[in-house]
Parts: sequence; C-alpha cells; structure tokens
Amino acid sequence: MLKQIETDAAPKPFSNYAQAVEIAPGARHLFVAGQVGADPSGKIPESAEEQHRLAWANVLVILKAAGMDHRNIVDARVFITDRSQIGLYRQIRDEVLKGHRAAATLLVVAGLADPRLVVEVTVVAAAPGK
Repeated sequence: MLKQIETDAAPKPFSNYAQAVEIAPGARHLFVAGQVGADPSGKIPESAEEQHRLAWANVLVILKAAGMDHRNIVDARVFITDRSQIGLYRQIRDEVLKGHRAAATLLVVAGLADPRLVVEVTVVAAAPGK
C-alpha cells in the first residue's frame, strides 16, 4: 500500500528516511496535527529526551485511535528548537519507526508555541480504504 520511491538522480537521505513514499489509490489518509512533548494532562517535562519520546508517543496513540500504527506513516515533519538535538531526534525516530522508512523533514526553529517545548512532530499516515 505504501511504496518507497528512490532515485540516484537526487541526493541520498542523510539518515534513515525515504526520499519519497507513494500511497496506493483508494487509501485512507490521516493528517496528525503537531504533537508536542507533553503528557495527556498537559505536563511538559524539562528533559529534552522525555519531550521527544512523548511527542512520538502522542503521534502513536492518535494513529492507534485511527486503526493505524508506525508502519502507516507516510511523511513526518519534525520541528526542534536546538540543533544539538538532531542526534536525539534521529535516535528516537528510529526507535519509534522500528525500521519503517517514511519521508521526513526536520526543521530547527527559533521556538514553539510554549517556550518550554523543544520538539513538535506532525505526520501524514495512510491505510487501506474501508
């Protein structure tokens, strides 16, 4: 249902993501709003690692609510506030995706809606139509 598209005519990915992902016709699409490193009560931990883990955990529970999982992620867009967290982002993304390679964009930004936040993750996912 998801097909990775790769070409030598464009630069190879700098880490574990796909150059492009094609979605089969008739698939359901899910657009997950930006998820931050806060728990369901709204508590924001001080640790960057905890925030990265929570942001991805929030994405996963939303996917689950739609009957999907990490293998349905087509595209991930991640915003971080500190360039030194690129390695942390890649490590946690790779743990969460368990070898699944989605298209991905990482942006280092000046800040997020709450100055305590260090990461925001938004994804597009797809699954066979019902």
